Amino acid sequence: MLRVLMALGAVLSLASAARAQDFPTKPVRAITALTPGGASDVFLRALSDPFQKRTGQPLVVENRPGGSLNIGGQACADAPPDGYTICLLPVETLSYNQFLFKKLSYDPNALEPITNMFFVTAVLVVNSSLNVHSLDDLAALSKAKPGTLSYMSPAMPLVYFMENWRRANGVDIVKVPYKGGADAANAILGGSTPVAFSGLANFIAHIRAGTMKTLLVDTVTRSSLLPDVPTLREIGYTGPLATAYFGLVAPPGTPKPIVAKLHDVVVEIAGERAFAERNMISLGLPPVLNTPEEFGLFLKENRAIGARMVKESGLEPQ
Repeated sequence: MLRVLMALGAVLSLASAARAQDFPTKPVRAITALTPGGASDVFLRALSDPFQKRTGQPLVVENRPGGSLNIGGQACADAPPDGYTICLLPVETLSYNQFLFKKLSYDPNALEPITNMFFVTAVLVVNSSLNVHSLDDLAALSKAKPGTLSYMSPAMPLVYFMENWRRANGVDIVKVPYKGGADAANAILGGSTPVAFSGLANFIAHIRAGTMKTLLVDTVTRSSLLPDVPTLREIGYTGPLATAYFGLVAPPGTPKPIVAKLHDVVVEIAGERAFAERNMISLGLPPVLNTPEEFGLFLKENRAIGARMVKESGLEPQ
């Protein structure tokens, strides 16, 4: 029986390898958990043209926002494991939400790692019309105009900072649901939610145009894109820092040879200097582009950090 099982495994492995050689033979769906115009959406659309040139097949972007970024995770987990669905998902979907919710409709640990695409430089920004230039200014404004301020943030470490700062300084500011970077930018500019702590890529054009003011950056050292903006550590924050990321994954059970081919194609494109500079580095999205095995190990470590952070924060799963 053991020999039969070993022989069957060898046959299946050969069959998977053979399919990977011909892959892809039809369009590949690319799921993002955020709204159109956000960092992952823009990146996937930039990836689409070179992907088609290399593979002969288009990359079709599908936005699945909502549900605290869980809907995109479920859509990825429910897709057929044939290689024709890839998913660029944020840290919340892949790491943190399993500790923030009592039950998820998908298992993030079962998703197949392809590569950690890039880290996310996050900035605390405000509508420039608020005329605030520091956290102290923002705190003073909230006290002068109680009940008028709200903020958006997708990442637990950033929310953790904002809520601790709010409580410690008696700041009257309320967190509102986050659907995506483009929505956050529109809310800031429109004044309905004039504050956000989120990815720089969503706001950099508005910062350069002067319609948004940057108060903080979450990097360990100052960002070369914003050399005059202080870091969390510089203002004396000693709490946890966990850089956000966007990871490329596939549905559970996607054959390893196909995962490997997807990895090689995407990393070859994203690793080109001109592409990386235009679509990642210049937007505050430093590329990682590690192997599936390295990304899998990173995910285990990052999830352990997430579990500890939730416990230390005192947040109760919803």
